[in-house]
Amino acid sequence: MDAENRNRIGEITLDERLVKWRSPDIEHERRVAIFDLLEENSFAPRKVEGGPWKLHLSLSDNRLVFDISSQQGDGQYRLSLPTSPLKRIIRDYFQICESYFEAIKNASPSKIEAIDMGRRGIHNEGSETLRDLISEEVEVDFDTARRLFTLVCVLHLRG
Repeated sequence: MDAENRNRIGEITLDERLVKWRSPDIEHERRVAIFDLLEENSFAPRKVEGGPWKLHLSLSDNRLVFDISSQQGDGQYRLSLPTSPLKRIIRDYFQICESYFEAIKNASPSKIEAIDMGRRGIHNEGSETLRDLISEEVEVDFDTARRLFTLVCVLHLRG
């Protein structure tokens, strides 16, 4: 198998144990992020061989946990990262998303566009921060980091 097909996520799951309820907007964002991620991604763990990869994302003791294994079940690896570098960004992202979802109900197109630009900017900041956090262990491209950041945000919702 060539590197392009090995260095990718082929399956992804989120720890759903703490989820009580998600709004339709958030559930839509989760589904789209997973769909887009599985369609196109670049994910290359540096310490294990194999792939395509199964990835399970969870939170444990204020840490973001990436459980990585090949789809064949070998090459298992756990990456555990502090969530503190992401906390402020996630909080800001949630606040601006709330403003965005309210604005699309009755705000002018220019106001919606301005809020959306801010939302994308914060999302990009979170994506780059996440990418930096995992860079020693896993190489990902920017689009993969963006989709992973969306899923990390979903994990932080407690219903």
